[in-house]
Amino acid sequence: MKLAFVIPAYNEEALIGKCLESVAREIARTGADAEIVVVNNASTDRTGEVARSFATVRVVDEPKKGLVNARDAGFNATQAELIANIDSDTIVPTGWIDTVLSEFEKDPKLVALSGPYVYYDMSWNNRLLVNAFYGLTYLIYILNRFVLRVGSVVQGGNFVFKRKSWADVGGYDRSIQFFGEDTDVAVRLSKVGNVKWTFALKMMTSGRRLEKEGVFRTAGTYTLNFFWVTFRGKPATKDYTDIRPD
Repeated sequence: MKLAFVIPAYNEEALIGKCLESVAREIARTGADAEIVVVNNASTDRTGEVARSFATVRVVDEPKKGLVNARDAGFNATQAELIANIDSDTIVPTGWIDTVLSEFEKDPKLVALSGPYVYYDMSWNNRLLVNAFYGLTYLIYILNRFVLRVGSVVQGGNFVFKRKSWADVGGYDRSIQFFGEDTDVAVRLSKVGNVKWTFALKMMTSGRRLEKEGVFRTAGTYTLNFFWVTFRGKPATKDYTDIRPD
């Protein structure tokens, strides 16, 4: 199956280069049939220029700012069977593609796959807190998917889904601006197939939001919106802050 990396980017000239280097390196290592689509989402800096400097990257411009708008624009720009939704401050680790292709190959009913973040630039004490939250996340995943059967868990910035399955459930809800977009994916796709969350699919990323807003505050906001989308169908929070390197 062909794999497309869709990478939304708003004013990410400082980090988008490292992200694209990691994706290109992983594709080259595996020899996978894959493409890279960067969505330049209303950036006012050199994000588009940096992305276009990579010969293997296709840049799509989405003038309407917003994470879901950008993910949707990237989704519409490719016909690949598998869509890897990552973020512009992520770094794809060695073996990531192997895990993705293996999981989809062994389970024909799998429609989405996700896993946790590893925050490479956070303090050690905050990393411990994050690991504790991920332990709770896994328990919620088991409860929601196998017991209550009301959805699953998807980590925004580290998930892959089948293009056809996402189209079958209606695609992105552009009324969601930021919080809750990953839970919306988990809930709707779980109605048509298996949505798996696994520690085997780790993604490196920046902890800048957690460091600036605080682990408990950020985790609380995500948790609130997780349950709100799961049981109410819409996120509780619309406002969000753009966090960028100083």
